[in-house]
Amino acid sequence: METFYIFIIVILFLLAISDLIVGVSNDAVNFLNSAIGSNAAPFRAIMVVAAAGIIVGATFSSGMMEVARKGIMHPDQFYFSEIMMIFLAVMMTDIILLDLYNTLGLPTSTTVSIVFELLGASVALSIIKMKHLGQSFAEIGQYINSEKALAIISGILISVIIAFSVGAIVQFLSRLLFSFNYQKSYKRFGAMFGGLAISAITFFMLIKGAKGSSFITPDTLVWIKANTPKIILISFFGWTIILQVLMWISKINIFKLIVIVGTFSLAMAFAGNDLVNFIGVPLAGFESFKTFLADPLAQPDTLLMTALQGKVKTPTIFLLIAGLIMVVTLWTSRKAKSVTKTTLDLSRQGEGDERFNSTGIARVIVRQSRKATSLINYVLPNKFIKAIENRFEPLAQGQGTAAVSFDLVRASVNLVVAAILIAIGTSLKLPLSTTYVTFMVAMGSSLADKAWGRESAVYRITGVMTVVAGWFVTAFFAFSAAFLIALFLNWAGLFAIIVMVLITALLAFRTHIQHKRKNLDTDLDTEFSNQIEDDILNSCKNNVVSGLDNVSILYSSVINGLITEDRKQLKKVVKDITVVNLHAKALKDNIPKTLGKLPAESIDTGHFYIQELDYLREVAHCLNFIGKPAYKHVDNNHKPLISSQAVDLMHLSDQLQAYIEKILHIVNSNSFDHLDEIIHAQQEILDLTDQYRKKQLKRLKSEEVGTRNSMLIIGLLHETRNLTLHLINLAKSHRDFILSQSN
Repeated sequence: METFYIFIIVILFLLAISDLIVGVSNDAVNFLNSAIGSNAAPFRAIMVVAAAGIIVGATFSSGMMEVARKGIMHPDQFYFSEIMMIFLAVMMTDIILLDLYNTLGLPTSTTVSIVFELLGASVALSIIKMKHLGQSFAEIGQYINSEKALAIISGILISVIIAFSVGAIVQFLSRLLFSFNYQKSYKRFGAMFGGLAISAITFFMLIKGAKGSSFITPDTLVWIKANTPKIILISFFGWTIILQVLMWISKINIFKLIVIVGTFSLAMAFAGNDLVNFIGVPLAGFESFKTFLADPLAQPDTLLMTALQGKVKTPTIFLLIAGLIMVVTLWTSRKAKSVTKTTLDLSRQGEGDERFNSTGIARVIVRQSRKATSLINYVLPNKFIKAIENRFEPLAQGQGTAAVSFDLVRASVNLVVAAILIAIGTSLKLPLSTTYVTFMVAMGSSLADKAWGRESAVYRITGVMTVVAGWFVTAFFAFSAAFLIALFLNWAGLFAIIVMVLITALLAFRTHIQHKRKNLDTDLDTEFSNQIEDDILNSCKNNVVSGLDNVSILYSSVINGLITEDRKQLKKVVKDITVVNLHAKALKDNIPKTLGKLPAESIDTGHFYIQELDYLREVAHCLNFIGKPAYKHVDNNHKPLISSQAVDLMHLSDQLQAYIEKILHIVNSNSFDHLDEIIHAQQEILDLTDQYRKKQLKRLKSEEVGTRNSMLIIGLLHETRNLTLHLINLAKSHRDFILSQSN
């Protein structure tokens, strides 16, 4: 029997490591967003500061571990065997849920997930117990700590409103004080602002956070509590004086210092508050196992877990190991970058691609907000309104602005407000969601900073609503999945454990693969954005040449794969076609950046460049509509092509290769005088597609081939025809682009 539970403990700790990895990918970016978005320091420096904050914060989370043991349920009402099934169900659900959100690039709450998973699994086992004992559902309060659970859930929901409101108010006041052109105000108020910010962080992180530390003695805590007012005053005046002196003797940017200190503090708050979400349950399981081993006469089905009711100090070594795993994940996780991008896109000051579409609700909100703003403007004096608007006037591009999502003032507000709110929750031992708090503070500050202008407001509001709606889905899915998994584990025992471990691993692997494919779009966007930095003319030529080469290779591969029924080859071709499509999309998405590099008078050049990319995109679409149906036909094991069809398609492929080679020759040599030859070759291919389509219709009428075969071939010929037309238009657009550059 002991061997079975040793196996469960091993599984729990393995799941804890996995949960740390997927959890940090989602949550750790909460304290990176402001530093990265404002470009306050080099990326490596930001990561080092964040890593240090995580390690320190991990040792402050000991007191929070009680939430996992007795925050949601009454452990003294459950037997050891039942408790272990609850903990297993929670960890398996958590990994699946968080990894799914990471793959989608949406921030969610590890706190909400762990609370509702504990609630779902506990309710499942409670129902089984009540049914066995003949109790009614009304007596579930005997097993579930509903009062504490309600307090935690209420605290999380209230924190969302408070975080948004406080973030908006503090940002509004800060912008009034400093404006976007903050250099003048900075000299007068910078030191005081920095002193206030750093002393506030010091108070909440080192004084309030110390209560949960695994190494600070009770005497030290008593001394800190007795001297709190003195510590606050000394910290404020001390930091203000130090920062003012530094401003006089050096060119230190206090806002950058606040961002760095704030990043450290928020990382520390994150580790102190959220570490329980990742390892609290496995450690509770380990404590339960030690209690079971301590009593030689104990039986798993009769030993009540009363021991979990008491206070247990978590060994510092466990906390440090967890912190190190979090740090490694922070440096290596690609999924973390996806979640970061979502928050930065929604809080970005400038324009750019919007990830979310608009919705009816968002449009109504924006419309009503505009009416409310008009009413306020009508009531208030014009001079007052104009004075405020001047403080909120962003710097024009070229006035010392860099390619950042927002400035250092907003970054400072985001970090200080979020760190303080999370620290308050930690000191009250309420596992507030760091994701909810940091996200809503960032949204509130971006709204107050007028980052949601008329060009972007509907998309940003839709994005926020999507993320918030995802939080409610988190709660529902976490409860439901943990409930069902707990029932399955309790019913099937060891078999269920093995099955669920395999399913968890499989789902995590699948979402990892999906995320890699999704990330390909972003990677290509960055790659091709970099390609056009220096020489737009050569970049355009290279894009056309590489596009034509791809068409030649991929079209030929599709035809060969279809004729030979080579499923693997067609599957690979479809993946390659996807890359070509993403390439073309990335180029189109970067049109504003590219046009910005052209001279102001080059309107014709920009027009032809856009036209060229339009045709390149259409070519990619044609390849997609040729490759996917061919793969689907072979993948579904439909009848192969007959010999006459194979001969026709091979001849058509050869003609297309020769056609593309001629286009490549004139593009590489810039000898556009020979376009007539290409037009003639184009007409031959068009005549060929018409001829083969008639032959296919005759085959269909004579029942030589079936309907699926005919639809495939007719569709392929149609897309080949379109491909041929787009290729000649691509060549002409490139010619016009080259000529416009030389004029």
